[in-house]
Amino acid sequence: MPSDTPTTDILAAVDLGSNSFHMIVARLDNGQLKTIDRIKEPVRLGEGLNENKHLTDKVAKRALDCLSRFSQRIGDLGHESVRAVGTNTLRRIDDGGEFLRLAEQTLGHSIDIIAGREEARLVYLGVAHGLAVSDQKRLVIDIGGGSTEMILGQQMHPYQMDSLFMGCVGISQQFFGDGKITRKSMDAAVLACRLEIHPVAAAYHQRNWQEAVGSSGTIRAVRDVLQAEDDSDTSISKKALKRLNKAVVDAGSIDNLDFPGLTESRKPVFAGGVAVLSAVFKALGIERMRVSDLALKEGLAYELLGNIQHHDIREQTVNSLVDRYSLDSKQGDLVASTAISLLNQVVVQWDLDDPESQLLLAWAARLCEIGLAISHSGYHKHGAYILANGDLQGFSRRQQMILATLVQSHRNKFLKDGEVELSKSDLLLCQRLGIILRLSVLMHRGHSHTGKPDPTISVHKKEVNLSFPDNWLHEHPLTLAELAAESKILANAGYQLNYY
Repeated sequence: MPSDTPTTDILAAVDLGSNSFHMIVARLDNGQLKTIDRIKEPVRLGEGLNENKHLTDKVAKRALDCLSRFSQRIGDLGHESVRAVGTNTLRRIDDGGEFLRLAEQTLGHSIDIIAGREEARLVYLGVAHGLAVSDQKRLVIDIGGGSTEMILGQQMHPYQMDSLFMGCVGISQQFFGDGKITRKSMDAAVLACRLEIHPVAAAYHQRNWQEAVGSSGTIRAVRDVLQAEDDSDTSISKKALKRLNKAVVDAGSIDNLDFPGLTESRKPVFAGGVAVLSAVFKALGIERMRVSDLALKEGLAYELLGNIQHHDIREQTVNSLVDRYSLDSKQGDLVASTAISLLNQVVVQWDLDDPESQLLLAWAARLCEIGLAISHSGYHKHGAYILANGDLQGFSRRQQMILATLVQSHRNKFLKDGEVELSKSDLLLCQRLGIILRLSVLMHRGHSHTGKPDPTISVHKKEVNLSFPDNWLHEHPLTLAELAAESKILANAGYQLNYY
């Protein structure tokens, strides 16, 4: 298998948000990251989502033009050195994956669509790297274009995370879409945000933390406007935010938001951002908030660095699931070992040289019995549900779906075209990894931890050939019978299994 170690000391993190697209490029220097380039463009992706959950042509072009410029900066970097993620608006687009395909083609790198809580975790990771070491419990707030992330954490570890459906773009469109700002519309916007916060407000109230920290463009924009008024204060106080709220209303319209420190690109969504932040202060009892210049993109960069240094958070997540659901770790390790042995023999013929393929296969092998915690009947389906819908730290939505699909298809009925919501390439990947996983599980069906020979495997398109030591199958009639049954199942999906 190819190494997952970068061939360069340059790393890049790309955050495709609902308001702005961000990219940082950093150099790995003695195990630390030093930012050497930082690019931000106000794409306002969220305002282009129509009622059919498709992007308008105008906004789609604006986004792709931005990604084309990003590509010029990182086009020479290998996939192992770049992590790009999409957040709220990209989560909501429902166009059969067409825009995502165009975006990945334009950027030249894959784009992971991450869930809200995963976004929150990465935000906290980025913010925490910019704070002094402390045992204080911290509240971190990140107001994006389409969502607001709320996190409680201590040192480098978040322990409470929520993503709320309110952001500066969405609130600006809903309450100030005509360009006018009135006291009535501002109060209505703040009330709507407080209603969104209400179900989780108790967990994040001031009594549960000692320090509040804000990140994101909205909060930095508020800080910049307030600091232009009083350059001695680099934080946001409750009193100053209330004064700013009044000043925004007094301006009367978006066009009249002419505050020192406020950029032209931020004006269209500033009133919505102030409404969200005002609601957060009121709902959580915040008196003062520090402002961090680090956020999601920095969290991505530090996590990428951790993966390179073999501290993959996904491995920790899988270990946690094994413990939580009391899985037979020896069984999982045996199945994973056989699966990787088989994969290594077909890596070229089946185009499985992406290091991620090996990781997903090994994790699926260790987790394929997770559904037994619910019921033995149909446990592969229960396991798939857990993996598809759980908050799996470090995993993108696509990775979770592949993992869930592998677990669901590791026994009984096998995958056919059109039966799962996967792209054509991901379906083919799941079929190939799924066959390897099924054969590996078959070899260890009896949960015996004694050694069994790993068969020799060769493939050609949809033909799979298994070879065992002389007389081994004859001496193991149960395995022979299971292979016969497996051959029929795979034949129904268009694959031919030969064994001898």
